[in-house]
Amino acid sequence: MKKIFLIAGTEDGRELAGFLLSMGYDVTASVVSSYGRQLLERYEGLKINDRRLDAEELSAYIDEHGIEAVVDASHPYAENVSSNVMKVCREKKLPCIRYERGEHELNYDKIYHANNYDAAADLAAKLGRIIFLTTGSRSLKVFVERLKDCEVIARVLPTAAVLTECERLGMTPKNIVAMLGPFSRELNAAMFRQFRAEVIVTKDGGSIGGVDEKVEAASMLGLPVVMIDRPKLHYDNETNSFDGVIKFISQPPAEGDRL
Repeated sequence: MKKIFLIAGTEDGRELAGFLLSMGYDVTASVVSSYGRQLLERYEGLKINDRRLDAEELSAYIDEHGIEAVVDASHPYAENVSSNVMKVCREKKLPCIRYERGEHELNYDKIYHANNYDAAADLAAKLGRIIFLTTGSRSLKVFVERLKDCEVIARVLPTAAVLTECERLGMTPKNIVAMLGPFSRELNAAMFRQFRAEVIVTKDGGSIGGVDEKVEAASMLGLPVVMIDRPKLHYDNETNSFDGVIKFISQPPAEGDRL
């Protein structure tokens, strides 16, 4: 039974963990929060790591637990995570594959693209004064600092850690929407109206990340959308299907590889 280490910080990553288990693999799923652990505990027989690992710690974990292949199903915007995974696996000549949720074309003429959070904040400020963020809490500091002359509304996860971060950044309850998605087009539109949003800021998390519903809601209201593009990383091996993951990790090992 091959031992697989899966970076599983997304909904489709968690589903992939269950799929790999059902195919008979010995799977350790890695998340970075107690909530992520809770979501994974429904899979019987799944090993879970909920401790954040840097490159050195990941390397030690792989050695200690005899990991034979790594599947990176981290969030499309978790650039540092993916870079560390590739670095460690290359050094160890360990098979590694990236599971990347699919991208698709969004047809709306008021989408404005930015290649990072700083650029997105600056662009949003040019498009309106009431900025509705749907980018999560990890980038919140950038927007709060760069949009001091704007009103920033942040939709974030309703966890104590996230709300503490919002408070630390000086945000008040009237500017925080603490809710767990998914959000329909209608619910998005109702929120945008309620907070008098003039600009929506989002990321291309794919259909599973709800980007379609956000853009459709913005389109209904004629609101501009600042879209933060995905980081451009070159992966040694990449697939956008669960079957592609199985095909890769079940291949006979190449010379020098451990799987």
